[in-house]
Amino acid sequence: MTALGLGTAPLAGEGPGDEQRAREAVEEAVQTGIGYFDTAPLYGAGSAERRLGSALAGVPRASYRISTKAGRRVVGDRVEYDFSADGIARSVEDSLTRLGLDRVDIVHLHDPDNHVRQALEEAYPVLDDLRRQGVIGAIGIGMNSPEIPARFVRETDVDVVLIAGRYTLLDRSAADDLLTAAADRGVAVIAGGVFNSGILAGGSTYDYRPASPEIVNRVEQLSKVCASYDVPLKAAAMRFPATHTAVTTVLIGCATAAEVRENVELWRHPLPADLWTALSC
Repeated sequence: MTALGLGTAPLAGEGPGDEQRAREAVEEAVQTGIGYFDTAPLYGAGSAERRLGSALAGVPRASYRISTKAGRRVVGDRVEYDFSADGIARSVEDSLTRLGLDRVDIVHLHDPDNHVRQALEEAYPVLDDLRRQGVIGAIGIGMNSPEIPARFVRETDVDVVLIAGRYTLLDRSAADDLLTAAADRGVAVIAGGVFNSGILAGGSTYDYRPASPEIVNRVEQLSKVCASYDVPLKAAAMRFPATHTAVTTVLIGCATAAEVRENVELWRHPLPADLWTALSC
């Protein structure tokens, strides 16, 4: 997979023009060299998958990788948790239909926080069988907390972990256990949520809540350090997860082609080697 990937949750909007904006964002990502796309049934009750598949329909299949998720299945106009064996099989089949594909590169078990045993005993074996059949290329687990993914790394043969918001400039809680286990087992790690829901990209929220004064103060300190190196804070936030040897890909959500261009430019911004030491102080 490419070192920078596009997350498609922002492509699931239902406002005027959102369909076209989604297509333009994906097309811009392809043109700028992004070759990995992450989606899920949860995003717009399947609309992100459908839009992604439509936008990539004319792109050579060998030139990109797609991951989707299972464990949250679209039922009518709702999305419901379902980690049963049948639910996982149906979810993958439905995702392939929406994407317009006959196979997908990665399927992540999606947020099994309250369904760990079922995910291990029912969901994982189904994905393992689909992997053997070649319907999926790899098995992953995608979560916002590191403890359960670390367990899957140790107890199963998952190929990849998508961890959101837990290896960032503000929160490095994935480092001690999950990233170490992944490196030991040769499991690839995709880092998402690198802006901690906005505060590291100029927003005011941290983990989807208004940022506390302590977090705001810490971000101001980080911004000052970055400014002393002539580096945008957002660029440092994007690149930081990739400093860990276990992290193979950083995932960035973009709603428009302009956001894709901006983030690709920031990703390529030159960063001095000693910046990370300064940011850790």
